[in-house]
Amino acid sequence: MSHRLIVLPDDTADAIIAPINAARHSLNIRMFLFTDPTLLEAAVSARRRGVNVRVMLNPSRRDGTSDNDLAREALRAAGVAVKDSSTEFAVTHQKSMVIDGRTGFVESLNWEPRDLTETRDYAVQTTNTSEVAEMVRCFDADWAEQPFSPDPDSDLIWCPNNGRQRIADFIDGARETLWLQNERYQDMVIIERLVRAVKRGVRVRIMSRALHKLKHKKLFEGVSGLRIVHDVGAKVRTLRHLKLHGKIMVADNDRAIIGSINLSPGSFDDRRELAIETTSDHVVRRLLETVKQDWKRARKLPLSDEAVLAELEGRGLNEVSRLALGGA
Repeated sequence: MSHRLIVLPDDTADAIIAPINAARHSLNIRMFLFTDPTLLEAAVSARRRGVNVRVMLNPSRRDGTSDNDLAREALRAAGVAVKDSSTEFAVTHQKSMVIDGRTGFVESLNWEPRDLTETRDYAVQTTNTSEVAEMVRCFDADWAEQPFSPDPDSDLIWCPNNGRQRIADFIDGARETLWLQNERYQDMVIIERLVRAVKRGVRVRIMSRALHKLKHKKLFEGVSGLRIVHDVGAKVRTLRHLKLHGKIMVADNDRAIIGSINLSPGSFDDRRELAIETTSDHVVRRLLETVKQDWKRARKLPLSDEAVLAELEGRGLNEVSRLALGGA
């Protein structure tokens, strides 16, 4: 059983902290946001008991703001090797960990309190030898700012290396059902694939963030993408009981993708991202149970002209000509 699914907040932070506490030799952490004090203490404690801890942190968001300064200072003060992520990428959005060179974690969650307690998030724990070795190889390459080429036969999916094509192929292979949870639906290659899936009879069910949760700069692209797939017959809902942060896809009840990749050009082209494809029965089964429960608790996302116009007006945006709105 090489893959195991972690669902948050259901499984709590213990699902991440306990493996860190069990580390004996090495710990490689790569994180977009690292602000949770319990996880920070776990990493520091590992170093104190002699574990070789390396942490790669995203230096700043695209707007220049930095969230990881306190973690960087605390880790360095404890003797942890800390580096900013490779300058090859506009942002390192990947969230992952490798323990003792034997166990890897591919995550959608940041190591911040909100992603552990308030958001729907996921991680896959892998003990597959080749997958863990590839994660270490990429970590070492990015640490040294050296080129990295993924194994073409691996179940790991890397951006900007092969992410868009792998996810497009995954959608193209869907025959009957396709579930998606993601924050962003902006990449037109992926939107086209989703449209064609609906057209060939695949039942596509999409969970997205509410429109008011989309950033101003990404609102028009996000709304447009969701309206396109909705107009051809995909069902689109937004969560009510939790904030949506996880990025997952499940096709035909037998295969899934889980990771950090948003369905946006920036994620595919400019960011270091990581996801994993799995056919593990118990992982897919639990993932389906979770998304079906979330779907029942979700509400229909209002995408009519009237609803979108009201959203734009409420946010003081008047560039309605950027969308195909009948009342524009």
